[in-house]
Amino acid sequence: MMLLSRKMRYSESAQDARVFGMASLAKPTVYVVDDDADVLGSLRFLLEADGFAVRTFRNGPALLNAVRLTGVDCFVIDYKMPDMNGIDLVNRLRNRDITAPIILITGYPDENISARAAAAGIRDVVQKPLLEESLIAHIRGAIQEVRPVTS
Repeated sequence: MMLLSRKMRYSESAQDARVFGMASLAKPTVYVVDDDADVLGSLRFLLEADGFAVRTFRNGPALLNAVRLTGVDCFVIDYKMPDMNGIDLVNRLRNRDITAPIILITGYPDENISARAAAAGIRDVVQKPLLEESLIAHIRGAIQEVRPVTS
């Protein structure tokens, strides 16, 4: 049953690509940062099954040291990580003139995080552990805003 569901999602993703005007472009690229290896693996599987190219990082410094930060369509960044939290990482990305949309994920939601995220220019805050459909919808919406459909 799960396999059939994933196949249908892949088909829907291809249709979404045509709707978004991305049929001739490469898969949209999403960089995911989370210190939990299980979460990274799950998000990679989920997003790749939905037609995204995915690169994962275990912490903020690993992302900041990546060779290529341009050409990313969307970042998904965990809030609570060692070394630096997600909002601090976003501020560093913005200081490097990275303008791609960013979605913050957190298992520790509160009003302060949402306000700080908005001030840092973070598009959305999505709560763990129920990420699956909500996260994909937020990513597709963010990419569509940056790469609008042209007729």
